Amino acid sequence: MAKLTDTDRGTRGDVDSFAGGYFRNAVYRHWDPDALDLAGDREELLAHEGEFSGDEFDMLRLGVARFGGGEEAVTEDLMPLAMALEGTDEQMFLTTQLYEEAKHTRFFDRYWEEVLTPVAEELDLEVTDPTDERYLNDDYVALFDAVEDAMAALLDDQSPETLARAYSHYHVVAESVLAQTAYYSLQSAFSPTGDNAVTTRPREELPHLEGLVAGIAKIRSDEGRHVGFGMHEVQRLIREEGVDESVPQEVLTELMPHVAGIFTDIEGPVNHAAIVEYAREKLTRRLDIITDADGDIPPVEELVAIEGADDGRAA
Repeated sequence: MAKLTDTDRGTRGDVDSFAGGYFRNAVYRHWDPDALDLAGDREELLAHEGEFSGDEFDMLRLGVARFGGGEEAVTEDLMPLAMALEGTDEQMFLTTQLYEEAKHTRFFDRYWEEVLTPVAEELDLEVTDPTDERYLNDDYVALFDAVEDAMAALLDDQSPETLARAYSHYHVVAESVLAQTAYYSLQSAFSPTGDNAVTTRPREELPHLEGLVAGIAKIRSDEGRHVGFGMHEVQRLIREEGVDESVPQEVLTELMPHVAGIFTDIEGPVNHAAIVEYAREKLTRRLDIITDADGDIPPVEELVAIEGADDGRAA
């Protein structure tokens, strides 16, 4: 970490660097989780009471609980990486990621408080808490425990290999493969522009949850940027620091069964087999880019672009 007494480092940040450009992109695409309108989602769920069964509503709650819990976990787990980074631009970018993970947590808390609980009360269903253990299966717990351990290892060992493992656990698996796949499944189920292959029945029979879809589009955009940064760092550690490409391969091989297991108890309108296949394809594409000596990380504007969403800026 640079010291305040250093006199030969010029300005503190370089907007033309890789991390500096990602920092600027994060600032440009700022959004407020409390500004999204969720009232319409309550009305939609109540209007579809007869078509969207109590079991399916429970599956929606399970999904939101896992998303919220995952966002909270990665918010807490990211701090060791912030302490391990030395470059000013990298540190500046990571502050935006910490901030964005906290925003994602806030969005899912709002959704539970303002949509799911009021609907459950109105329909005379059991009111549950998003931290209830019923929503967190063994594979979910195992995956996030592994992410936490990989990040915590940086407190004692900041070697290139330990950094590569941490990035592979956090940015490549938890954010790229798991989160992006899960968000894709919810957008497919509850948006008119979703993927029919992901749903088990016509989407016209399902509620259109504009507030949830809008929030997820913002979150997926943020996480596209996080994933790009993590992939770039793993690739750099392989190219410049001598980390063997088997390191990210081992992490992805170890964690993929947990990713698949997180979806196995999901029933109702989402086809978990199609979602697991989507996750496997995403994992393969990420790994190919990271380990290809000539592979290029997609431009940040491509990583944050979400089909069917706006440009990501605050209204």
